[in-house]
Amino acid sequence: MERAKMAEESLETAAEHERILREIESTDTACIGPTLRSVYDGEEHGRFMEKLETRIRNHDREIEKMCNFHYQGFVDSITELLKVRGEAQKLKNQVTDTNRKLQHEGKELVIAMEELKQCRLQQRNISATVDKLMLCLPVLEMYSKLRDQMKTKRHYPALKTLEHLEHTYLPQVSHYRFCKVMVDNIPKLREEIKDVSMSDLKDFLESIRKHSDKIGETAMKQAQQQRNLDNIVLQQPRIGSKRKSKKDVYTIFDAEVESTSPKSEQDSGILDVEDEEDDEEVPGAQDLVDFSPVYRCLHIYSVLGARETFENYYRKQRRKQARLVLQPPSNMHETLDGYRKYFNQIVGFFVVEDHILHTTQGLVNRAYIDELWEMALSKTIAALRTHSSYCSDPNLVLDLKNLIVLFADTLQVYGFPVNQLFDMLLEIRDQYSETLLKKWAGVFRNILDSDNYSPIPVTSEETYKKVVGQFPFQDIELEKQPFPKKFPFSEFVPKVYNQIKEFIYACLKFSEDLHLSSTEVDDMIRKSTNLLLTRTLSNSLQNVIKRKNIGLTELVQIIINTTHLEKSCKYLEEFITNITNVLPETVHTTKLYGTTTFKDARHAAEEEIYTNLNQKIDQFLQLADYDWMTGDLDNKASDYLVDLIAFLRSTFAVFTHLPGKVAQTACMSACKHLATSLMQLLLEAEVRQLTLGALQQFNLDVRECEQFARSGPVPGFQEDTLQLAFIDLRQLLDLFIQWDWSTYLADYGQPNCKYLRVNPVTALTLLEKMKDTSRKNNMFAQFRKNERDKQKLIDTVAKQLRGLISSHHS
Repeated sequence: MERAKMAEESLETAAEHERILREIESTDTACIGPTLRSVYDGEEHGRFMEKLETRIRNHDREIEKMCNFHYQGFVDSITELLKVRGEAQKLKNQVTDTNRKLQHEGKELVIAMEELKQCRLQQRNISATVDKLMLCLPVLEMYSKLRDQMKTKRHYPALKTLEHLEHTYLPQVSHYRFCKVMVDNIPKLREEIKDVSMSDLKDFLESIRKHSDKIGETAMKQAQQQRNLDNIVLQQPRIGSKRKSKKDVYTIFDAEVESTSPKSEQDSGILDVEDEEDDEEVPGAQDLVDFSPVYRCLHIYSVLGARETFENYYRKQRRKQARLVLQPPSNMHETLDGYRKYFNQIVGFFVVEDHILHTTQGLVNRAYIDELWEMALSKTIAALRTHSSYCSDPNLVLDLKNLIVLFADTLQVYGFPVNQLFDMLLEIRDQYSETLLKKWAGVFRNILDSDNYSPIPVTSEETYKKVVGQFPFQDIELEKQPFPKKFPFSEFVPKVYNQIKEFIYACLKFSEDLHLSSTEVDDMIRKSTNLLLTRTLSNSLQNVIKRKNIGLTELVQIIINTTHLEKSCKYLEEFITNITNVLPETVHTTKLYGTTTFKDARHAAEEEIYTNLNQKIDQFLQLADYDWMTGDLDNKASDYLVDLIAFLRSTFAVFTHLPGKVAQTACMSACKHLATSLMQLLLEAEVRQLTLGALQQFNLDVRECEQFARSGPVPGFQEDTLQLAFIDLRQLLDLFIQWDWSTYLADYGQPNCKYLRVNPVTALTLLEKMKDTSRKNNMFAQFRKNERDKQKLIDTVAKQLRGLISSHHS
């Protein structure tokens, strides 16, 4: 079994070795490794080596057999090969010689080819370089363009260029080092653009702040031109026309933000405009302003995503500027130019804001503008109220009113509500009236002070018509009189009348352009005129009348003048009606109080005449020098009384032009005062004694007074009316001179008694003076029976008079 088994294994090994040998013979040498490894992996590699040696010997025997079979052919081949050898040597020499010649001849070609190689290499490098440069050149050109735009301050185009550079060109060449530098520099450039544009905006805001008055002045000139055009050409209501013409006034700028023309810092605000001639068209207010810095900065901040920051900054700065603009100078009220500059700055500010509102989207909005305007309106009105209160010149107040109207009209064109300004003008109207009243008080004072208080003399028809043209006066009798002749009134009548009309005109001027109805204008004029008449003119007349050195002639002329002025009031009514077109019959129409004013002045003058006359009489009476103890009789009136009567006659002769009652009242008042003063003179305490002779001299003076009263110094009295002023004196003197005490005592208390006007107290006082005289006049009086009887009679009468007085009091 074991042998069989071993034999079987030996057969398998031999078969395997045979197979390996066949593989070695048929396999490429490079792939023999795995085959040999399988031999070494087995355990019979020794036997395999034996097998291999056997196979090699077999192949060697076959090769030898084959070589022996082909030997002659091999020898022949060697012989032929030897022959070829010589030829080959010749060929070799020829090839070598040819090669040498070829090398010699091809050396230049090799050099040329080497040069061509280098050129091709350079060309390839240049082409590659050109291709790279073609990618880089747009980047560099864009960067150069960016730098130029930055240099020329075209910041918004620079920002657009920067965007194209960053998003389009740099990504194509991002691997280059210079591109990385550019990329790193882009945020800095953006910040630089942002800062420079903000700097331009600040320059613009500063320039606008400085030149707001110029912008406002131009806008107000344009509004004035439009108003003149409305009034003169279109003949339409001013406000309506202005609203229609807003397109003409308002100029929209097509601001090319990416304009190729650079704007310097000096251009960021007011453009240079030469002074326009008066007959040339005034440029639009916005034509003076270059708004491109605002637009550029707005676009730049919008692109950079910081629009809200820009809007807040712009609004904050403009609010600050608004507060500065609305702060009036402390001396603004001194001149109209101060108000004009103040208004120009406000108008300029809001013209700019209105333009920004309409040419940008959202930088400012209507709510922001309205808020600013409300603040401006309140501050402006407060400033005007304060400063206008300092104005004492009505011309300045009127010019201020016209300036405020133009200010309001200008802003109304731009859509700002101005009703409060017109309401405030109504307040200024009252102040204007007060300043007018103060001015006219001076005018009236000068007229009254410079008047000669004499009737106006006229020597020709031309002069007569001139006076009649100044004052509504008609007198047929005066017209018929030949020249020269006189008007009854003095020069202050036509002057005062014309000044009243001038005052009315001045009031009318203020009411122009205030959008008031005719009725409101009429009411305003009438109320102001009433104040002029009842307060200003009345006070001026009263001051003249109460003047210390005023004479009777002046007072008489004042009464005549005020009478004519009173009659002219109806013409003043007609004058106001004509200029306001409001009939006096209209409901609520105010009536003029001129009639009352002139009546009051006339009454005051009359009272002053009475007082003045009485004072003159008192002055004459102070010259009275009676010798109350005299016993002699001069048989003529006292000199002072004669002079007094002469004065009264000359005075009353001047009263011919006075109303009858005035002259009569003055005459009666003078006579009564004279009678009262004479009575007081007779009864005064300093006169302790008087004689019958002195009483008779006094009686002569009273008779002179009565003679004056009977002579009718003033027409219009009934026969004895004026003499009644002296009736008290007459009865008293008759009682003492006639010594008719029995009648007086018997009839006392009877309504028809002869001495009805004699008061027992007065009689007793005078009697006491005479009694003392009788006692002391003659030391021997007690020895004379008549004197003793008279003294007893005086004592008896005195006793009875005391009884009458006591019974009367009881």
